[in-house]
Amino acid sequence: MFRSRSHVLGFALVSLVALAGHSLAAAGTQISKPFAGAKVNGGTVTMSGRTLTVSEDFKVPDTPDPHWQVVDSHGNTYLLQRLGIKGDKVNKSITLPAFVKDVAKVQIYCAWAEAVLGETTFASTQMTN
Repeated sequence: MFRSRSHVLGFALVSLVALAGHSLAAAGTQISKPFAGAKVNGGTVTMSGRTLTVSEDFKVPDTPDPHWQVVDSHGNTYLLQRLGIKGDKVNKSITLPAFVKDVAKVQIYCAWAEAVLGETTFASTQMTN
């Protein structure tokens, strides 16, 4: 009986350690809900540390000046890099500046029209540290 109990406790401990490791790894990378808005509908954002990356199915809106923009948990808005760069290339991934402490929303913002084209959120506010 003792050996059987020891075996069960050992298995439970190994399972707990494996689950904890999986949770820690998953906590480092989060995927948003799909974008929704006037011009951007579909695609997601992955956040890993301080890096944001749009998914392969994300479509750059056909507007004059689309930019990355994030909103923190206090409602502060940060206009970041342009989506489009020279030669039809796209900033699919950006690194958040140190002054952005958390991310509540990711938006695609048209600087020319001064309008949010689409936005997305994560299951919860994401800390950048």
